[in-house]
Amino acid sequence: MDPVHKEVLRKLRVYLCEELLVSDAVLAFLYQEDTLTAAQLDDILAESTERKRCRKLLDLLPNRGPEAFRCFLAALDDFGWVRQRLLHEELDVRSGTETANGPRASPTSHRGTPSATAVRGLPAGVRHRVPSDRQLSRVASALGAEWESVATDLGVSSAALFRCRADHALCCRDAALAALLLWRRSQGKNATARRLQRSLRAAGVHSSVLQDVMMS
Repeated sequence: MDPVHKEVLRKLRVYLCEELLVSDAVLAFLYQEDTLTAAQLDDILAESTERKRCRKLLDLLPNRGPEAFRCFLAALDDFGWVRQRLLHEELDVRSGTETANGPRASPTSHRGTPSATAVRGLPAGVRHRVPSDRQLSRVASALGAEWESVATDLGVSSAALFRCRADHALCCRDAALAALLLWRRSQGKNATARRLQRSLRAAGVHSSVLQDVMMS
């Protein structure tokens, strides 16, 4: 595994153990892709809690070859906000070492190639589309605490944000989706992917998030 990716996993170890449930789809995907052996899968599942299983997985991944980090990102389809955090951290780690190692490399996408959005923005045919309910739902799933900053930048009022928080106090994703739907309803045809991308970037959300949503 690339030393940068090892450092990303080290720095986010506590965060990953708190956020991930690895027992189902994540481990199944990593086993399918030969990132984990059957024996390693059994060792992880033998742990008594999800947190301990995640710790065991993170102990194994750095020694599972150069494609292990890419496969790990690809396994996180149900944890978009975690994948986003990993990509952010990769950028931060690379920027911290670029003086010694030359120009910063493009972040790794979950498909194993340089992230397209590190080179270009949304395609011309997509920029002026109004995101659908399903697309906004996927964006909301990728947001964490940044959702309020995104909504504020989109022009959602403080009172509306308060209602979103109050109505969905137990689910950050639902609160984020409610705010995004309010934005789209108030802006109509001006509620474009391009406008949303601008607010996501302002809040520090990786640009690959919206491109993955709008292009799939």
